[in-house]
Amino acid sequence: MRVFITGGSRGIGKAIAEHMADAGHFVATCARQNDASDGRILALSGDVADYDKCAEMFDAAVAAFGGIDLLVNNAAISHVGYFADMKPAQWRSLVDANLNGVINFSHLAVRQMLTQPAGGHIINISSVWGARAASCEVIYSATKGGVDAFTRSLAKEVGDAGIRANALACGVVDTGMNDFLSDDEARELVEQIPMGRFATAREVAEAVDMIIKTEYLNGQIITLDGGWML
Repeated sequence: MRVFITGGSRGIGKAIAEHMADAGHFVATCARQNDASDGRILALSGDVADYDKCAEMFDAAVAAFGGIDLLVNNAAISHVGYFADMKPAQWRSLVDANLNGVINFSHLAVRQMLTQPAGGHIINISSVWGARAASCEVIYSATKGGVDAFTRSLAKEVGDAGIRANALACGVVDTGMNDFLSDDEARELVEQIPMGRFATAREVAEAVDMIIKTEYLNGQIITLDGGWML
């Protein structure tokens, strides 16, 4: 399988890339700054908010692999703080990275996958905040809600062409995105999760693998939160 992962240089994206490479797949990743530390992975650099740059990176992966069978839209940034205190440039940055990046690469992938007899698969890494209200993460939540709606709509539009679209809505994952939490805040958050811990990035990668292998799964937002939001 030929795989393209956005935001693949660290955290969840890196774990997915390594998991896919370990399974013998051809893997390309992109990030604003991408260190090609693993010789098995084609590391590309660029901003997911820039459509022309996205096209350049995607075309490079297609040229290297002959096509893309799986796109994982993982690139995202967060902002914690009161909405009233945000500046327009801050919320535009979140919308560009978290939503427009998904739209940009999905557009490129769908156009290419439509030319393949076997179609393809798009998996968007979302968040539990896409369906729930999160104080102090208003714009982040809005972007993930947009990702969820985009995923469902795209699945309806391209399913008959053999292209699936699903999303994985993560809870708290033990990555650098949560470094803003103090030890006490992290401990209080863990106490709210029935599993008694944060997810690992490797577990997110394994969930992506499960979605891939369930061929009838389409248009779904699958929650991976350890029972946090029950």
